[in-house]
Amino acid sequence: MGKGGGCVPSKKRLPIKESDQEPSLQETNSAISSQNQITSTNTTIPVQYNPTLAVKKCKIFIIFYSMYAHVELMARRIKKGVDSVDGVEGVLYRVPETLPQGTLEQMKVPQKGNDVPLINVDELVNADGFLFGFPTRFGSMAAQMKAFFDSTHELWMKQKLAGVPAGFFVSTGTQGGGQETTAWTAITQLVHHGMVFVPIGYTFGAGMFRMDSIRGGSPYGAGFLSGDGTREPSATELALAEHQGKYMATVVKRFARPFSPAPGEKHN
Repeated sequence: MGKGGGCVPSKKRLPIKESDQEPSLQETNSAISSQNQITSTNTTIPVQYNPTLAVKKCKIFIIFYSMYAHVELMARRIKKGVDSVDGVEGVLYRVPETLPQGTLEQMKVPQKGNDVPLINVDELVNADGFLFGFPTRFGSMAAQMKAFFDSTHELWMKQKLAGVPAGFFVSTGTQGGGQETTAWTAITQLVHHGMVFVPIGYTFGAGMFRMDSIRGGSPYGAGFLSGDGTREPSATELALAEHQGKYMATVVKRFARPFSPAPGEKHN
């Protein structure tokens, strides 16, 4: 078929000639028999499964620091939201602890389980999206998470994470303890890497406007109010976390892979 020209006859096809006389009944039956024979020999050839052609799932790395398990609870609920979107998988990771064991014992920090591995900086290039979670420290991210970002300088120099969607979820002790500023001040980390910040806005709907109960979270991302440490996440806070995971998964599916610098391009 040509461009805008409709169907074009094949050049290999013989021209149609009008016959001076109609075919006989014997010739017609013979032609029909031959056509049936050809049709009966057409069989469907099964297609062999090739794993290399299988659609690869998008992966969202849910990387968090959680001292008293509040952020971890949110991370697991966020993973549930990510996994609910077809073709996207959430992968949980912790960042390394920076405090000495003696200090952690004095602070009565519970032992961490072994089901969530520590993140290796070199693995970050395998992610199609990120959700970083951390508690606040005077309105900004905890030092453990900041130390992790500081260790990504090799990736920054080569802009390996440029174009990757990323978001935040946080935990604070009080309503005015940094639900927005903790995420807001973390955006600088994404900017220098060239990552794309994805807030949730007000996509959670009516739950973002309810005033009948205390809850964490903001347009920047999901949030939890831990109080003195004994408060458990509310149903609304967990639902918001799950929503963020699902929302990020839908965004990641629309994005292409990160920008790659041109050969020979330097980044000072």
